[in-house]
Amino acid sequence: MIEQGDGKMEIRSPMRAWRGFGKPKRSELYLRWSIYLMPLVMLPIAFLITNSRADQPHPPAATRVTLVVTLAAVLLDLRACGTSLDHYLNRPTDHRRWLLASGAFTVAGCWAVLLAHPVPDAPGGPAGQPFTAAIATILLSGGFGPLAVGLPLRWAFPVALGQILLVAPAMLLAGVTPGFAVGLLVGDAVGMPFVVASCRSFAWLTSVVWELDAARETQSRLAVAEERLRFSRDLHDVMGRNLTTIALKSELAVQFARRGRPEAADQMAEVQRIAQESQREVRDVVRGYRTADLHAEAIGASAVLRSADIACEIDLGEDADRLPTAVQSVLGWVIREGTTNVLRHSEAAHCLIRLRLEEGRAVLELENDGVPGLPRPSRGGGAGLPGLRERLAAHDGELTVPPARTGTFRVLASVPI
Repeated sequence: MIEQGDGKMEIRSPMRAWRGFGKPKRSELYLRWSIYLMPLVMLPIAFLITNSRADQPHPPAATRVTLVVTLAAVLLDLRACGTSLDHYLNRPTDHRRWLLASGAFTVAGCWAVLLAHPVPDAPGGPAGQPFTAAIATILLSGGFGPLAVGLPLRWAFPVALGQILLVAPAMLLAGVTPGFAVGLLVGDAVGMPFVVASCRSFAWLTSVVWELDAARETQSRLAVAEERLRFSRDLHDVMGRNLTTIALKSELAVQFARRGRPEAADQMAEVQRIAQESQREVRDVVRGYRTADLHAEAIGASAVLRSADIACEIDLGEDADRLPTAVQSVLGWVIREGTTNVLRHSEAAHCLIRLRLEEGRAVLELENDGVPGLPRPSRGGGAGLPGLRERLAAHDGELTVPPARTGTFRVLASVPI
């Protein structure tokens, strides 16, 4: 496979491309090919039927017409299935044109196959009937798939029944006895609901997979929005009262200054003190000194990940409570940001958060799977990682992204105790 990105051509193997797909894309490919299987199975069946009776070889012309018509019908049905599934998933497509071409060719192909080998004097038993009658029923069955996906069910069944009725005269003209023709067409009509239900179910499952992926993405954005709201509330709590006080004292200082009273200098000194205090408090909020609690963040991470259907394993050990408050706070920030990254940048099914003590340092390990098998920056330049490095650096800590198994992302945060 050749892909083009940033002006460069890259050759990627099918297996590598498959690993690069997310779960929704993989699920869609699997279900899409499950729908494609319905028309694809017509080719081997047609080949087996045309070569099923060695004692009565079929005319070469009829065999060639049968195989060519079957191959063309398969290709049209595959295209119609693809565009119909795209339409079902609300993607722009011209599915109606391909449905019309597929349906019209199915009926015309059945006529061509049947009339290519007429047997007006065929015996009455099934063994003496034209082999093309069975081919026609196979062509009809293969065409049910696109109709099931591309049309509403209230239209799919009448259209499919109409195709069956249009093929019936061709069977009679080809020498198929009425009883045998009725048996084949009734069998098609009976099997039609099973074909329609199967293909429609695959399309519905594909739609559900993408809807779940969209819901998960929405949940990730909501988690980020909730964090931003929390940060906004902290800033409001810190700055709201102080700015109001500054405004009032500044106005009072102006009034004193206009009257020539010495209290104006005292008020401005108070304004300066409040401004400096506000600056310090804002710095504390930005660095995360005020709110992040290790145990609270661990509990919150567990709840958020499990609500996103991600199995979460958290092990803070027995020494977490004995860590200094500043160390607990900065590690709590690592858990918070790491959880946000898991939700936003992976399709994880399992996440591990583990804390251990090593040589006078607290080491917090975060590991998750569900990372697409694409090349990653060597230093792990995720969107939230630079901010975490800054927080840890303020405590002489460090953040590293060591090598991990394929499809796994691992982060180590180390802080001296």
